[in-house]
Amino acid sequence: MDLTYLRTFREVAKRQSFTRAAEELGYAQSSVTMQIQKIEKEYGVSLIERHGRQLRLTPPGEELLKLFVEILDLYDRSKETIAQQIGGTLTIGTIDSLAAFYLPPFLQQLRTRFPGLNIHLQTDKEANLVAKIKDGEVDIGLMLDRSSTDSFLHRTIIREEPLVLIAPANHPLAKLETVKLQDLNNCEFIVSEESCIYRSLFENLLKEHHIIFRIGFELSNLEAIKRCVMNGLGLALLPRIVAQEEIERGYLAELPFVHPEIHFDLQLLMHPKKWLSQPLQLFIQMLMSDAKAEAV
Repeated sequence: MDLTYLRTFREVAKRQSFTRAAEELGYAQSSVTMQIQKIEKEYGVSLIERHGRQLRLTPPGEELLKLFVEILDLYDRSKETIAQQIGGTLTIGTIDSLAAFYLPPFLQQLRTRFPGLNIHLQTDKEANLVAKIKDGEVDIGLMLDRSSTDSFLHRTIIREEPLVLIAPANHPLAKLETVKLQDLNNCEFIVSEESCIYRSLFENLLKEHHIIFRIGFELSNLEAIKRCVMNGLGLALLPRIVAQEEIERGYLAELPFVHPEIHFDLQLLMHPKKWLSQPLQLFIQMLMSDAKAEAV
C-alpha cells in the first residue's frame, strides 16, 4: 500500500474532517475520500464513522491508526539512518546570483560534514522554482523576493538582501553624496534577462517617475554585467552580494542611491510536509546562524 494513503488516514483522524485534511495535504477532497475507501477495502472493515457532521474512528480504525503512526515513524527513521550512512541527496533550487555568490561557502561546510552527500544545485526562474518545490522536485528553495511567493509553501525570511546601483569607479555620480532618481535621467543601463524580478521592479520605478533611460545591453551572465560596468558601458542594479568583492577592491563604485522600494528578502521556501533530513536541517541552521551573525 502506498505510504501516501497512511499519511492521509492519519491526517483525517487528526482533523476529524475529510475537508480539513484535504486542505492540509493540498489534495482535492475526492482524492482523500478515494484513499480512505481503498484502505477500508484493503482491510475489509469500516474505519471511519459519521455522527452528524463529526467523524470519528471505529475501534478497528483506532487500532490501525496506531500501527500507521508506527509505520510512518519507522519509515522516516529509516531514511534518516540511510542518510547518515551514505549521505543521500540534497537538491537545492535557487537563482543564479545566490548559486554563484552566496551558497558556495555553505555547500563546502555541508560537504565537509557529510562527505557522502550528493548535492544537486538547480538554478531556474522564480516561478519555475516555486512549482518544483510544490512538486517535490527540489528539497528546498532559496530566492529573492519582497513578499510571499506562494501562500501554500512554508516561507522563512533569512535576511534582507540589499540591491545596489553600481557604476565604474570614476563615474560622476559616484562623487555625489546622494543619488536621486532624477540624477538617473538619460543614463544607460546594463540589465539582466527580462524575467528578473529586480530588473522589472527598477524599470517600473524609473517609468513611474518619468525618468528617461536606455538599455544598452541585456545579459544573462552576472559576471558579464559587472565587466561591462567596469568598462564604462553603463550602470547596473544587482544584489550587493554579486558585486561586493569588486566594490571592496575599488573596481566598481556603489552609488549612494537609496529608495524604499529597492530591497528584497532572501527567502527560504519549503513544502509544508517536507521531511527534514539531517543534512537539510544542518543546511538551514547554517543559513540562519550566518544571518544572525551578520545582524550583530
